[in-house]
Amino acid sequence: MNITNIEFKAKVSDPEKYEKMLLTLQPIFIGNDHQVDTYFNAATGRLKLREGNIENALIHYEREDIRGSKKSAVILYKHQPSAELKQILVKLLGIKAVVDKRRKIYFLGNVKFHFDVVENLGTFIEVEAIDSHGDFTEDELKQQCDKYFAFFGLSQDDLVDRSYSDMIMEHEAQHLSME
Repeated sequence: MNITNIEFKAKVSDPEKYEKMLLTLQPIFIGNDHQVDTYFNAATGRLKLREGNIENALIHYEREDIRGSKKSAVILYKHQPSAELKQILVKLLGIKAVVDKRRKIYFLGNVKFHFDVVENLGTFIEVEAIDSHGDFTEDELKQQCDKYFAFFGLSQDDLVDRSYSDMIMEHEAQHLSME
């Protein structure tokens, strides 16, 4: 499935505060997911295998590392959990990083909200305006993201410009240099 989404990620100290704000809009609660994303060495973009109790997918995406709302071109393959798939990917590509997170997932229409607790990194909000059927323009998706950025009262300083995998690799490098 080819998907276009516009998204932003913000580091927050109190995700429950923002979740309570979102609940005033009566979103659809998908559930609590414990996700382990294994990132592989890829020639282009990022390739991860998501293993969760709700979401399981092999995901390739390309996205600029900038703060604020940014476009991601995503190819998503949903699958049943399979140790063999992971073994093949590890053998062929090698592991780049592993991100372990607990995630609360909500939807309002085509907009997906994540409230994440990421091991070794802290707490975050991600907002993704998703178009999987060509129903929205990029401008419309960006407007949706910007609307929720303003709704939550976030600041530019809250925004994160890179993926969790990059932050994990940076954290691990800093940890190693301290030893």
